[in-house]
Amino acid sequence: MEVKELALSIGKLLDEKLAKDIELIDIGEKSGFADFLIICSAGSQRQVKALADFVEDEFAKNDVEIKNIEGLNTLDWVLMDYGDIIVNIFTEDTRAKYSLEKIWGDCEALRMGE
Repeated sequence: MEVKELALSIGKLLDEKLAKDIELIDIGEKSGFADFLIICSAGSQRQVKALADFVEDEFAKNDVEIKNIEGLNTLDWVLMDYGDIIVNIFTEDTRAKYSLEKIWGDCEALRMGE
């Protein structure tokens, strides 16, 4: 599966798992560290953990190993580095505080229907 297809499929699966405000951003032309960012919110720290576990399982099914994961100790913001795809799962308050979408606002946002 190609990177874009994988990012889109993870976005769709997060939607099915009731993640909120899912954003898929193509940062490949502006970034030297990844091609796509996936950003979503969860209603609680428990849901952040559940979504992170789910994402890890889905990437493993596609034989994509995680390079690094941060935030499992607080569960306000879990960052999962898969090389070409970075997944950010936030509680709603923490997402509002950091506003990653604004930082990458000049990049193309993907629609999950693509």
